[in-house]
Amino acid sequence: MKRLFVFYRMAREELDKVIFPTKEQIRNASISVLVVVSVIALFLSLIGVIFGTIASSIL
Repeated sequence: MKRLFVFYRMAREELDKVIFPTKEQIRNASISVLVVVSVIALFLSLIGVIFGTIASSIL
């Protein structure tokens, strides 16, 4: 039982060292992710349209 209390105490000490992001940091990171995902999606869509056009003109 003593090991459980020691584990809990050590885990709590480590959790106190964690620095959680602020709301502004979370918002900025979310916007960055959305922008990057959108750019990649547009790029892949463009590639798909180009290859589709090439494939339909060959066939």
